[in-house]
Amino acid sequence: MTIIIDIMIFAGAALMVWNILRYYSYMKSTIDYGEWEGNNATLIVPLILLVMFLLGYVVVGALGTSNIIMAGILFGGSIFVAIIVRTLRITTKRIIETSTLKAELMASEESNRAKTAFLSNMSHEIRTPINAVIGIDTLALKDPDLKPETREQFQKIGASAKHLLGLINDVLDMSRIESGQMPLRHEVFSLDEVLDKVGSIIQSQCIDKGLTFEQEVHGDSSRHFMGDGMKLSQVLINILGNAVKFTPQGGKVSFITEEEPLDDGFVSSVRFTISDTGVGMDKEYIPKLFDAFTQEDDTSTNRYGGSGLGMAITKNIVDMMGGTINVTSVKGEGTTFYLSMHFDVADAEEADAAAGKGAAEELLATLEGRRVLFAEDVEINAEILADILALEGVESRHASNGREIVELFEASEPGHYDAILMDMRMPVMDGLEATRAIRGLDRYDAKKIPVIALTANAYEDDAKRCEEAGMNAHLLKPVDPDVLAATLARFIRETEE
Repeated sequence: MTIIIDIMIFAGAALMVWNILRYYSYMKSTIDYGEWEGNNATLIVPLILLVMFLLGYVVVGALGTSNIIMAGILFGGSIFVAIIVRTLRITTKRIIETSTLKAELMASEESNRAKTAFLSNMSHEIRTPINAVIGIDTLALKDPDLKPETREQFQKIGASAKHLLGLINDVLDMSRIESGQMPLRHEVFSLDEVLDKVGSIIQSQCIDKGLTFEQEVHGDSSRHFMGDGMKLSQVLINILGNAVKFTPQGGKVSFITEEEPLDDGFVSSVRFTISDTGVGMDKEYIPKLFDAFTQEDDTSTNRYGGSGLGMAITKNIVDMMGGTINVTSVKGEGTTFYLSMHFDVADAEEADAAAGKGAAEELLATLEGRRVLFAEDVEINAEILADILALEGVESRHASNGREIVELFEASEPGHYDAILMDMRMPVMDGLEATRAIRGLDRYDAKKIPVIALTANAYEDDAKRCEEAGMNAHLLKPVDPDVLAATLARFIRETEE
């Protein structure tokens, strides 16, 4: 029995020494990590108690008065302390790891906010002069007496400005995707309208480049579906645009759409096959095709242009929409993309409403004689907008900041103005504050007059903030004159109904 007691005393003492060393290591690392000035005693007291516990072992061993019960208590105490020390070390380690992760997350979020703010500012500052370039170019091309060589020069200016705008949009889209700020709409859209729009754009590009364009539709594309028709158009235009870009003159681009009802007609499978007879790709490059900032040949950036983001954006949007995209290619022979998506079929009421809206937009009343108040702090953009409105027969009044437009509206007779176009970033008072001020006026037309944001702020939350401030729509600069006219006419008509 004496041997067992001695072993327990010796083992317990050795374990206590190990506990003291482990706790000392824990205490030192904790003090080094945290701000413990003035609180070191909190950590040192347990160390003193452990040393006293060890002295108890020494005393008992020296006197030789221990029995099996006392030896058991001492040995059990050492095991209990070992468990407590281990638990403290594990818990503290996890707390430190969690704190580190939180700090890294906060730093990442701050970095994302800074990047978003930078890109938003960059977008606004670049779009403002581009708006002027495209606006003047559009107005110049409407001159029927323009000389052919001058018209060609203006067309090249417009194409270059739109190319630059496309690069900016690609960077912004990639930034939205990376930060999770690219929401998908879930609304009624017409597949026919999407295909007609995309086909018209690509047909025009093919004619300009001397390519043959073939488009086929199989199945019932006339039905309306639920989803994001704009994002679908963006995906198709990205893929087809690349097909045109990388196909030499005399080649062919093919666009086939197949629609097949599923699940008793409540869901449709829509497959798109896009092929070309262009330069093709090596098999080794295909897995990298959807990576950002990649192109198979570095010299292709100079030859064909582009940011190297188009396919990465396309793949991300397809994934977000729950679709699949695959590609086959042979160098020197061409490339084929296979895109598959499922869409819920819109019910009859939703489809009729969408069809009615489309019909209404086709039969819009003329804007001739309408009066529009607009805010724009950049003088040249104000002159261009006034000229664009004048081409539609619209009488306009310009305000150079938010406060001025509020004062002009407040000073006018109720019902004098048919709509307001509102810039967002302006001196004195911004567009959001100005819209709230107008909506808060005590007059019958303040609540119902259409207020349309016409801004270079390109982020989705900008559109949301416009809506929350009381605006009816959000149009992005540089705005298409036809889109502007259609939007104005639609909201004016809705107000009068």
